[in-house]
Amino acid sequence: MPTIAPLDLDGHCMAAVFLADVPHFVLADGSIHRLDHGHKSTQANDGLLCTFHDRANDRLITGGEDGKIFAVKPGGEVEELAQAGRKWITSVAAGPQGALAYATGRSAFVRFADGKVKEFAHPRSVEGVSFAPKGMRIGVARYNGATLHFAATEGTPVELEWAGAHTGITFSPDGNFLVTTMQENALHGWKLADGKHMRMTGYPAKVKSLSWAPKGRWLASSGAPAAIIWPFQGKDGPMGKAPLELGTRGDAMVTCVSCHPGQDIAAIGYNDGMVLAARFADSREVLLRRGGKGAITSMAWDKKERRIAFGSDAGDCGVIDISG
Repeated sequence: MPTIAPLDLDGHCMAAVFLADVPHFVLADGSIHRLDHGHKSTQANDGLLCTFHDRANDRLITGGEDGKIFAVKPGGEVEELAQAGRKWITSVAAGPQGALAYATGRSAFVRFADGKVKEFAHPRSVEGVSFAPKGMRIGVARYNGATLHFAATEGTPVELEWAGAHTGITFSPDGNFLVTTMQENALHGWKLADGKHMRMTGYPAKVKSLSWAPKGRWLASSGAPAAIIWPFQGKDGPMGKAPLELGTRGDAMVTCVSCHPGQDIAAIGYNDGMVLAARFADSREVLLRRGGKGAITSMAWDKKERRIAFGSDAGDCGVIDISG
């Protein structure tokens, strides 16, 4: 049976991640808590809006209401990387060579490792930013579609249009597809080689959590009574194919998904705090946590693939050890 090391905090957990194999939990007030031979804490932003786990550099990037971007390193060290005056930071992402991107208002910015910052202005608000898996290229989620920029050059941006408000953005790990979350209960995608559209609809709620399976074979998503797992193995992605539905619970809603780093398995978190693990091949389920005070908002696997850090909107956090 899995074992759980709980950590009850006071506030909405924005991110639960492992830094140097130590679980860290980031709350909406900008405080960062870690289980490192006891409960320890530090402070980053004054009011937190967004986070991104920079696995390549083993750090957490945070942005908040104070207009500042911080890097949180293992052991609780906090470094201010950039600031945008009094404007709220609405999205952050980490990229290659120590670069990071952030969004505020109608602009996206890329900060390079040497501290130089480049701005990309847009006609409407920028809602999400993400780096492509190869090269210094960023994707921007905006109203009526997405825009692709080459951050290190002056190339012409690529405009990908689709009516509606696009709120988040992710590239497939192979760089062949781009997927956005939408204000409506749907995902939208583009095949980047030819611009073909991929409509992923039918969700009863907004999709707030996405996670790619190893090598990008599947994309797991929240927003339904089951985890909706879209197939991306073929050259046209999920077009014309039905998704898997894992961990179906008619009386609950999936609020968070986190794919296993090495196998086609997903940890699935629900609005009542329950956590399941489900295998794609045969839909087999294992109960990891019975429930709690709030909806699961963040989950992450450790590098050894045996522990899952989790957090909820009520602050009940912890670590599940699946090795028993």
